[in-house]
Order: sequence, then structure tokens, then C-alpha cells
Amino acid sequence: MENQGASVVINHHIIAGKQEQYEVWLEEIGAICKKSTGNIDWQVIRPIPNLTFNYTVIIRFDTIAHLKNWMESEDRKRLIQKANRLLAEDDRYFIKSGLDFLFPLEDENRKVPVRWKQYLATWSGIYPLSIGIPLMVIPILKSLHVPENKFIYSFFISGIVVFIMVYLLMPHYTKLIRKWLYK
Repeated sequence: MENQGASVVINHHIIAGKQEQYEVWLEEIGAICKKSTGNIDWQVIRPIPNLTFNYTVIIRFDTIAHLKNWMESEDRKRLIQKANRLLAEDDRYFIKSGLDFLFPLEDENRKVPVRWKQYLATWSGIYPLSIGIPLMVIPILKSLHVPENKFIYSFFISGIVVFIMVYLLMPHYTKLIRKWLYK
């Protein structure tokens, strides 16, 4: 299970008026993190301007060991210390292996669902989206005169499918199938 990949989701609540400084800090820590052994991806979900103040950073590594090395590194500790003056709350994060982040736990003492149930739940969510989203997106892309190219279309379709899965579908779907999932 060591080489299945791992993700960390970091939430930072920024003090009002400190967003620009935080953005500069994000560039600094992001550049160092991206060079860390095993780093696969770094994504930032920014707050809605003048409405929310929470940043969510999702970082993926090839192994849990590499992720833990980054999270416990002196570079990260030093940069978190530097960012503390910008944060309204302490640095909060949770680490998950593989696609576990799609299966949020209400009770942190509860175990993550077994892999085959995660597989079936994820597949049953993606399958209808993989049929329905192209039927909606392709006509829109054509009306916007986006060149007909399977790579361009796949780029938009897969991005929408992943967004829906992570932010809209799975948080509700896992609650619906909770009894089966954790049985």
C-alpha cells in the first residue's frame, strides 16, 4: 500500500487584508514543495473575494512516506512559522492515501472504507458523469467555436467530471451509502 500515492488537504483561514501577503507566501512555499521528492501535484482553491477567507491547498505525492517527509520538513516548518502572522487559525491539514480524500469521515476514529468499496463507489459516481457531461459540454464547446479535437474536449470534460466528483457528488453520495461503505 506504500506506493499508492497520498494527498494532504490544508485549510488556512487568512486574516482580512492579508490575502496579498499570503499569495506571495504561497508562491514561495509552492516552489519548494513542488521540488520535494515524490511531489506530483499542487492545487490551490482560493476564497471568494470579499466574501470568504479560506484557502484550501491540495498536495499529492507518490507515497505517504514522501508526503510525510514534506509535511515534517524543516522547510515547511520554517515557512508555516513565517505564515502564522497571516493566519486567523492554526495550520490545519489531514493526510489521506490514494483516493481516500473522496470519502470524508465525520468521525475521525472510523476506518477508511475498504478499497473495493471505494472503487465501486467511485466508479458508480464517475460512470454516469462520463456519459452525461460530454452530452452537455461538447455542444457548449462547439457553440464557443472551440476546435473539434478529442484532446481539448477530454481536457474540459475530465476537469468537470473531477470537479463534480470531488466537490459536489462524493461528499453527499458517501453520506447516502454510508452504512454499506463502512460496514
